[in-house]
Amino acid sequence: MEYNTTRNHLIMKEYGRNIQKMVEYLLTIEDDMERQRNAMAVIELMGTLNPHLRNVEDFRHKLWDHIFNISGFGLQVESPYPIPTRETLKARPERLPYPKKYPRNRHFGKNLEMVIDKAIVEENPEKKEGFTQVVANYMKLAYGNWHKESVHDDAIKAELLSITGNQLEYHPGAPSVIASTPTFTQPSGNTMGGDHFRTSSTGKRKNFQQNQKFKGGSNTPGKGNNNKHNNKFNKNRNK
Repeated sequence: MEYNTTRNHLIMKEYGRNIQKMVEYLLTIEDDMERQRNAMAVIELMGTLNPHLRNVEDFRHKLWDHIFNISGFGLQVESPYPIPTRETLKARPERLPYPKKYPRNRHFGKNLEMVIDKAIVEENPEKKEGFTQVVANYMKLAYGNWHKESVHDDAIKAELLSITGNQLEYHPGAPSVIASTPTFTQPSGNTMGGDHFRTSSTGKRKNFQQNQKFKGGSNTPGKGNNNKHNNKFNKNRNK
């Protein structure tokens, strides 16, 4: 009985032991035509055993690279693709040029630093002031998101001066156009508020009196009607 410990190393486990034995048999074939024909058959079998490779771009190119890898790059056949070597497959990929951004104030991020740099070199005073207001508002927003509390404008002003080297100054409480609130008066000169409260109190008093009539007080007509009804009921009862 043959155990795995006595077998040679399995190069590509996704194809299994039988495919590796077939590739090893290809190395023993001396006739070039027969070796080429059998290699094409093994390629088709490898594609059948791994159907997920059909969805990969240039999957047949990968199959040919795999068969050369399984053979230890010693298979002598004609390939429709460039024949790989051990060095090309084992070579490490080149390091990607990752962008290196180290912001001076990481709690505000790199984008705010770019806006600050653009505001510093801005020559138009109106645009520069607009940049400053935007930067300060974003700083207040970031402070509120992280600390869950409001921040005073003087603290933002001081920090912005420190960040920009006294080149950008935030002006909190800039004057804005405030519309005057109109006052509504009646022709008699009395304010609407006083008449409104007097009318409300009078209306409440009238409603209270009407409710008392419906409830039936001692001096209300409702009470007399109830007494007449009771007297009539008592007379009928005595009869």
